[in-house]
Amino acid sequence: MPEADVQLIDVVKEFASPRQDGAVRAVDNVSFDIYDGEFFAMLGPSGCGKTTTLRMIAGFEDTTSGKILIRGREVQNVPPFHRPVNTVFQDYALFPHMTALQNIMFGLEMEGVKRAEARKRAEEALSLVRLPQVADRRPRQLSGGQQQRVALARAIVKRPQVLLLDEPLSALDLKLREAMRYELKAMQKSLGITFIFVTHDQEEALTMADRIAVMDKGKVLQIGSPEEIYEMPTTKFVADFIGETNFINGTFVEAKGQFGVVKIDDQTAIRAVKSSDNMPGGCDCTVAVRPEKLNLFPVSGPVKYPDGSSDTADAYKTALLKDPDIIIITGKIRESVYIGTDTRYRVGVGKDFSHEIIVRVQNYGLRSDTYFDRDDLVNVFFDAENARLLAN
Repeated sequence: MPEADVQLIDVVKEFASPRQDGAVRAVDNVSFDIYDGEFFAMLGPSGCGKTTTLRMIAGFEDTTSGKILIRGREVQNVPPFHRPVNTVFQDYALFPHMTALQNIMFGLEMEGVKRAEARKRAEEALSLVRLPQVADRRPRQLSGGQQQRVALARAIVKRPQVLLLDEPLSALDLKLREAMRYELKAMQKSLGITFIFVTHDQEEALTMADRIAVMDKGKVLQIGSPEEIYEMPTTKFVADFIGETNFINGTFVEAKGQFGVVKIDDQTAIRAVKSSDNMPGGCDCTVAVRPEKLNLFPVSGPVKYPDGSSDTADAYKTALLKDPDIIIITGKIRESVYIGTDTRYRVGVGKDFSHEIIVRVQNYGLRSDTYFDRDDLVNVFFDAENARLLAN
């Protein structure tokens, strides 16, 4: 395990609130480690406490209680300018009367670095963000993406141990934002600096971060790699916030190894991977399964394969059920929407088809090979390993 660059131990932040009795707890007993050279994202909706947490690491907010350590040193009482961190803000905060090069040199000169050395390091930082040509331009002469890169250069030129980024891509247009995600990730790897990135954009977190902390109402709900967060959510909030998810309510019946058996109604039961071993029999629960993990085939008639061959629906079903982890339930198509790469189906399942789920089927070959119409009866199938059983 690499060394921890930043550690938060039971950190609490409360703000006085004249409209409520007592204080509002914006950050509620948050603890996690961020490792040397890691790209770590704090992800959550507005007001979840992620920016407040970042500001406490930077020193712009004091902790109410708890400890923050950077490279093993407690920093609660250390002012921002004496912490080995630097921050890239959402609005970039460039000095409008200075050129790009002067903006980058400013912090070095304030630290007493000689002008020649400061200029050399600033020019190197501009080259690193691929903007050597804008050295003599002022912020108003730069595009939003160029301003963002200059702000990054100003932050990294001081060679901080930790770089803090507060939604730095949110002001960019969609195409530039997507391009900058990959540039930021590549830059972080080449520099070897620990990045702590705050965002409310799940796609940004998934594409850039080594690990993600999902936050809500001041608490960290889950920390893990992008794959773990997406494929193995531990709470309904995490499953819902990250990507599109089907939620099927039911009653927990029993555990069978890694799976739990869930009764959806008096006619339908399914299995899903347990997220907890502490669920009592008879309790209400939810099964979460991603739309792209589901697939369809007709209840009767031929089933066509991508290679052009076909089989009967009954034979196809029999072949699928040879895998003990495959779940098959009957459904009725309520709506189908063709969206190019795949078709999005709204399907009723269970008794009287009263439970609604979304199925996304990738299109291949001719559209008619995979397309179903409204009111068609279908078999919905999935691997139980792709469904998560969550406590309510």
